[in-house]
Amino acid sequence: MPPLRKADRRRSEQSPMTEMSTVSAPSTLRESQESFVEKPMTVHPVYGSYRESVSLDQPRLSRRPGLSDLHNRTLSDLMTESIPDSALEPPSGGFPLFAPGAGSTYSESQTRSSSPYPVPSPFRSQETLKPLVPDAPSTYFKRDWVKEGSIAQLHSRDDKEFLSGRKRWLFRWVAPLLCLISLSLYWFYFGLRITFIVDAQRHYKAPFPLAWVFVAIEISIAIPIFMQTLWSLFIIKKRHRPKLRLVGNDVPTVDVFITCCGEDDDLILDTVRAACDLDYPQDRFRVILLDDGKSDPLKNVLEEMRETFPNVYYMRRPKFPNVPHHFKAGNLNYGLDAVHSLPGGASEFMAALDADMIPEQQWLRAVLPHLLIDDKMGLACPPQLFYNVPRDDPLCQSLDFFVHVSEPVKDALGVAWCTGSGYVARTTALAQIGNFPCGSLAEDVATSTLLLGSGWKTAFVHEALQFGTVPEDYGGHLKQRTRWAIGTVDTAFKLRFCLWGDKVKHMTFAQRSSSFIYAFLSLFNIFLTLSIFAMPIVLIANKPLVAYANDTQLRWLIRVCFANMVFNRLCEFVLFIPAGYATGQRGSRYQLWMAPYISLTIIRSFVLPTWLGGQRQAFKATGSIKSALNERDPKRRAPMWRRIWTICVNYLAGFHVAYVYFVLVAVTLSSYRTFLTQHSLRGKLVGLLTHAFWPPLAWLIVCSSFWIPFTYACDPPNCPDREELLIRDPKTNVAHPTPEAKKIAFAPQTVLFELEYSITTAFTALVFVAAFFY
Repeated sequence: MPPLRKADRRRSEQSPMTEMSTVSAPSTLRESQESFVEKPMTVHPVYGSYRESVSLDQPRLSRRPGLSDLHNRTLSDLMTESIPDSALEPPSGGFPLFAPGAGSTYSESQTRSSSPYPVPSPFRSQETLKPLVPDAPSTYFKRDWVKEGSIAQLHSRDDKEFLSGRKRWLFRWVAPLLCLISLSLYWFYFGLRITFIVDAQRHYKAPFPLAWVFVAIEISIAIPIFMQTLWSLFIIKKRHRPKLRLVGNDVPTVDVFITCCGEDDDLILDTVRAACDLDYPQDRFRVILLDDGKSDPLKNVLEEMRETFPNVYYMRRPKFPNVPHHFKAGNLNYGLDAVHSLPGGASEFMAALDADMIPEQQWLRAVLPHLLIDDKMGLACPPQLFYNVPRDDPLCQSLDFFVHVSEPVKDALGVAWCTGSGYVARTTALAQIGNFPCGSLAEDVATSTLLLGSGWKTAFVHEALQFGTVPEDYGGHLKQRTRWAIGTVDTAFKLRFCLWGDKVKHMTFAQRSSSFIYAFLSLFNIFLTLSIFAMPIVLIANKPLVAYANDTQLRWLIRVCFANMVFNRLCEFVLFIPAGYATGQRGSRYQLWMAPYISLTIIRSFVLPTWLGGQRQAFKATGSIKSALNERDPKRRAPMWRRIWTICVNYLAGFHVAYVYFVLVAVTLSSYRTFLTQHSLRGKLVGLLTHAFWPPLAWLIVCSSFWIPFTYACDPPNCPDREELLIRDPKTNVAHPTPEAKKIAFAPQTVLFELEYSITTAFTALVFVAAFFY
């Protein structure tokens, strides 16, 4: 990377670091970007005082006054084929209007420029790029306004680094087949259970209430797996998303917003520096820090950074008492309004980064082509990846299963979500839905849903283009995940689960189904929790949990249960290929032990009145959640007794511990009573089987999952200091995660959990074989 050079002193003096403030009267907006007027040194928003935020219930559909010319600009306005060279001299300040003329040769160093003026064209025609990009067809790009050769196709699939070769073939063709067989066996097994309970009641002329409760518990625990497996059937639908790159300096303008609210200054500055260091012409994008934390030291540092990066800006919005500021959505909306007063006005595209998300240098060049080749594409978003995930990820803080398995399937069906950071959006698309909807803690999901409902498309770009941080303590993790759950449910309620209404009228059946399923799964945590806590009560009652009329029915139940388990395990092996088998199993355990927290949060937020403990959770940025225990720092870690007390009492993990002991006591009592009441060996074995030891030992899997918070309190993982996870350029101070930090390290705990799965599998197989002899 060539050393960064300072901008011309005259340019720096003309564009001092300013803080955005408000005025009482609106300022006059230029008619178009083609007229560059000298701006005052203090920049004011074009609308004067801070505008009323958009509500999710009533989004602002009217367009900004006087911005029709800005919003209607396309790349065709930037083309220079018929413009003489003399017209390429831009006025002083702002973005240049025209791209450089063609005719120069391609050079990697020319794709980045710190000059505010045009440079010779850095791209060649697509025909000349063919030796570098073998997979790029000569007639791939049909849009007249996409210049020939300005976009290169590096590969026909954007997920090549995550899935290739035999793994792709297994995942694409074998996984859907195994999912279909697994689903069929699920329903066949539960159908037999219900049928045989009815037969047993008729045969013995007595009810089996606990058998009904137990089968309901099994179905409740299986429903999340069932829904995920059902959704995974659509893996077979091919996803057409090539790996593209925007080439040269003839590129659209972008405003990159970085939102922050109380995070550490060092964390924010690493993101700002990496954003300023993007492989993108410096005069074609701006980096705007939207600071809701109002940090003066942060503002001073950014003023100094403008000597090197004149395209970086610091903004803070005014907040007034008793006036809703709408958290992150309000912050982004303020930025979208304020940039109209910057030199050159608003850009054609906007992009957003969380304060802790460090973008890769090719971020904009990788995401923008997906919006340029389709004028109905309103938003494109890469996955959120992390560089400080601890060894073995005991709390399942990574989103690998969602971003590598679920989100590509959704993208194939046209339901890609905005995941909150790293996305690039068309400003005209956002203007149509009234910018970011307020009134929801999940403004990202709400935004992409409203875009789909308005007829726009969204894309998931499956490349590793950003890396952030996960909360470094147990409490921070709970606050983050419960906030996500509240936001998803709240958005679903306001949009009527995307089933009907004007806001979702352009959604397809797949888009409506996806939104409904994910909201339903969040709400289903309540029923899952009730079922889990009913399990020890059922076990301790010492009544048959599996009802049947004769031994033949019992043998058939065992055989179908074994077949179901075998195909379910095979399905897991293949379905978890993109994210990793261990990651997929961690996600399954996480759904169980996290269910009580999400259930309690949903009930307190949407059901209980305030006088009974109901409350609405306030937004708190992930990076601003501080650790009180420092449990992952071996030097500053709180003592074990304090960690156990805080996690078990303050964070209610004591209920998880009590549940585990309650289940173990129930299993022990049930087994003891079976031995006392049954006299023959066969009677004892069948009694154990139909009470506590019915395969695949669901109580054992639930207990091991519920024990995770306690083991985390006793033996938390060690994480190095954040600086040790970064590679920092000594000249520019720009930092990026190390290759090792981008991966989840292996830990012995994974072996213990896999040993548990192996034991339950072997036990089910043993019962299956024994059914032929007893």
